[in-house]
Amino acid sequence: MTTLPGYRSNRIVELLDEPAEVRGADWLKDALQQAVMLELATLPPYLCAMWSIEDQDGDVFSALQEIVFDEMSHLGLAGNLLTTIGGAPRLADVRTVPTYPGPLPGGVRPGLIVSLSGLTKESVDLFSRIEEPDVPVAKARTHTSIGAFYTAILDVLRDHTDLISGTRQLVRNMAHHGAGNSIVAITSFADADMAIDVIKEQGEGTTASPENPHPGEQGELAHFYVFREIFHGRRLIRTSEDPDRWEFAGDAIPMPPTFPMGTVPPGGWGASGSAVPDAETKELLDAGNHAFSTMLRLLEQAWHADEPAAAKQLLNKAVAQMFSLQDPARALMSRELSDGSGRTYGPEFRYTDA
Repeated sequence: MTTLPGYRSNRIVELLDEPAEVRGADWLKDALQQAVMLELATLPPYLCAMWSIEDQDGDVFSALQEIVFDEMSHLGLAGNLLTTIGGAPRLADVRTVPTYPGPLPGGVRPGLIVSLSGLTKESVDLFSRIEEPDVPVAKARTHTSIGAFYTAILDVLRDHTDLISGTRQLVRNMAHHGAGNSIVAITSFADADMAIDVIKEQGEGTTASPENPHPGEQGELAHFYVFREIFHGRRLIRTSEDPDRWEFAGDAIPMPPTFPMGTVPPGGWGASGSAVPDAETKELLDAGNHAFSTMLRLLEQAWHADEPAAAKQLLNKAVAQMFSLQDPARALMSRELSDGSGRTYGPEFRYTDA
């Protein structure tokens, strides 16, 4: 078994520092494993925010739900990009599973600490910093983005199209969640190009527009701008066409009523000696962690399966486990912490062995 760079390594930064002439098959496999870990890392915080909305309805809930489905498809596409070049995603491994609070994998967004909590102004600000492009249409800032990492991957694939074999591809029709949301097989460079465009542009938008080029509904914005709308409490609208200018000056977007989920501490609830859960709460936490871990094992097995029918069956089981996370998570969010803060528990998304 080869050495696997840990979740908290700086592997993405190191890969981007390597000269172009050494970027081949091994570089791609390493980079795409990091991409799989990166896509997985966004799901738990986004799910916590979405599940914390009391009525599970309304504009903000719908926006978060669309983003969650996008991120699920991005994880699927990243895994297919890895398997099509002969790699195999590693998900069911304590070294590759995200831990919260903590940084994004690979050293992306240095200094950014991602945590699990309910929907708040602070959490959507954090989410927008995860998704922020190099030069946002509505805000000027320069840094290395997740999109830049995917651009580097695409450049190497362009130079090594012979590596794309179409092996061990997971396929799932998710078109009912919007254009570009299906998990499709990567059998050519054109497929890889489209998959990476979807991942980048749904998250960051394009350099010309904040709109999502692969929307569920017409006019849908890329994730970064959706999060900024929720943060500002206003729709992002074009206020000038010459020059092109976008501002958060549209209709109001009120924050919905939410459960006051606290921030999960390092090591999970009770690990720090405060807010120790009672037996019933511990049972709910264990149920959520078990479902999350089982989902990861099933996904990994699906990408390792040689027969498409077996892979499809494993993927279906993984999706079922994903949806089974919601009930224990919502039950936890209605249970107050034992520290008297008035905050509530929430899921930990901790990996546990079978």
